[in-house]
Amino acid sequence: MVAGTPSQGVTSPEGPARVLVASNRGPVSYTLEEDGSLTAKRGGGGLVSGLSAIGPEADAVWVCAALGPGDREAARRAEGRLDRAQTGGQTVRMLDIPAATFEAAYQGIANSVLWFTHHMLYQTPLDPVFDEDFTRQWEQYEAYNTAFADALAQEAAPGATVLVQDYHLTLVPGLLRERRPDLRIGHFSHTPWAPADYFRLLPDAVARDVLRGMLGADRAAFLTARWARLFADCCAQVLGATVTGEGSSLSVTHEGRTTRIGVHPLGADGDFLRERAHRDDVADRMTQLREQVGTAPDGTPRRTIVRVDRTELSKNIVRGLHAYRRLLTDHPEWREHVVHIAFAYPSRQDLALYRDYTAEVGRVADEINAEFGTGDWTPVVLHVKDDFARSLAAYRMADVALVNPIRDGMNLVAKEIPVVSEEGCALVLSREAGAHEEMAADAFSVNPYDVRETARALHAALEMDPADREARSRRLAGTATAHPPTRWLLDQLEALGS
Repeated sequence: MVAGTPSQGVTSPEGPARVLVASNRGPVSYTLEEDGSLTAKRGGGGLVSGLSAIGPEADAVWVCAALGPGDREAARRAEGRLDRAQTGGQTVRMLDIPAATFEAAYQGIANSVLWFTHHMLYQTPLDPVFDEDFTRQWEQYEAYNTAFADALAQEAAPGATVLVQDYHLTLVPGLLRERRPDLRIGHFSHTPWAPADYFRLLPDAVARDVLRGMLGADRAAFLTARWARLFADCCAQVLGATVTGEGSSLSVTHEGRTTRIGVHPLGADGDFLRERAHRDDVADRMTQLREQVGTAPDGTPRRTIVRVDRTELSKNIVRGLHAYRRLLTDHPEWREHVVHIAFAYPSRQDLALYRDYTAEVGRVADEINAEFGTGDWTPVVLHVKDDFARSLAAYRMADVALVNPIRDGMNLVAKEIPVVSEEGCALVLSREAGAHEEMAADAFSVNPYDVRETARALHAALEMDPADREARSRRLAGTATAHPPTRWLLDQLEALGS
């Protein structure tokens, strides 16, 4: 039994839940201070907004993992559900999963195998290598998923609805189905899904286990129809499952059970973004950024190309910088008239590959500044320290938004910038971003590997007539906010109940 998890059949003294959400990361994290006290920090995002919209009458519980020492200590002290005063009113059960199990499941499998597979990031002459280390890590991934399945089975009221989130928990629906066949279970994937030929890089038994686990759900949902179709294709080719229907009405039947396939695009929270973007701290960051951007030699404000990303390998930041360098090379008229505001916030720095990538981002930015910069013009303004207020300030200043991922489940930045941009922004968008399915009509679509094409798109975006740019940006903002986080989660609950 996993440490901190009650024995089978035990429920919280607060009573069983009728709606449950399961995810690796919860709505709160804890820091263990030197004096032994715990400091709670509440998070945000679509799940937090969505769960708050369900309402207290639903008896909703969020089951998540303890991510670090502070979380583990909080979970131990709570002996089950956390203090609601620390969670923003959410009822949260944080699982004290052993650190070694968590590390192997989260870093070893979820982030280093499943993430790489779905984003098609492997350098296949060298990776992946599935050996004894992988087998050990996979066993821990199974144990991690089992801990969630046990906790959900214990917390759920008869006939309750359970929404399981993402690639960290692909086995949970099947495991939970074995324990509680009375439950309505949904699984949602926030990543892309790999084509069958690429998915089959995984060991055969693992590929089957992932698919069977997800097919334990009554409904498996995705951000776009493209990812949903690729999942169904994998089920057909790997499991021999029967796929019926088209578009958003797909179903997969395997071993006597049918799982419906759903599509739920996740949109930006427009009301929150507009309000948050006009607070004092954002205004302060705008003043700082405007000083860094400066004015062109003719006295006009310099144009801005904005990107905001984690230094995740799939975000394609380095090729974006190369495209900007190509723009300055091919169109010298833009020199001293445009600045690339690039926010590359470090991600997964405990992995050497990510540290190397973050260093390469800085190196290329420095090269561009050394090659083209002048005494009063810094071509690339690069920030690597995460600062949400500064990101919003850059959104407001954006003339062009550069969003060029190699592959992305959705990409909310592509949706957020048009909502916040003050003068309207042109969107240069990778055709491999999930958001492209909704936003292509008003964006400059690019092949994320084609640096010259991306540079041409940046030039066209900068040259766009201001009235046309504003009109496009307004349409993009409308599309971006069509599926706000609260509606996104409620739609999934309603679909499970239908």
